[in-house]
Amino acid sequence: MIRFATKEDLPAILEIYNDAILNTTAVYTYEAQTLENRAQWFDIKKANNEPIFVYELDDKAVGFATYGSFRDWPAYQYTIEHSIYVDKDYRGNGIAQKLLTDLLTDVKAKGYKTIVAGIDATNDKSIHLHKKFNFSYSGTITNVGYKFDQWLDLAFYQLDLTE
Repeated sequence: MIRFATKEDLPAILEIYNDAILNTTAVYTYEAQTLENRAQWFDIKKANNEPIFVYELDDKAVGFATYGSFRDWPAYQYTIEHSIYVDKDYRGNGIAQKLLTDLLTDVKAKGYKTIVAGIDATNDKSIHLHKKFNFSYSGTITNVGYKFDQWLDLAFYQLDLTE
């Protein structure tokens, strides 16, 4: 079941996000978040009318997706960037695809023009997912991040929501 996140989902969301921080290059940061960090993030998302969707299975959030402004300047108000994370024990079951489907329905209804995905260039599964949804490759910024003793490239994909 996909639904809007509640504060009760924050421990599960934190676990999923921290796994991505500590064990993958999906997030270009080093330090695990705290429950207080995620609570502040949740409150900011809510205040900005930026929903957080969760995929619930067995009474637990096992994946989440959200979006926010691409850049904070007024001319970018019709462009958003999104994120999708799935619990490591539930990957490969179509959860990210279902979350992306619902997220796209929401952003189209709100009248956004473009949605952007910044994806680590080695994340073939995420790239494949976005191509499946007709996101087009927009370019790669090379050596933009450094994690796990290696330089990372960030690939950008975008979808025109009015087509």
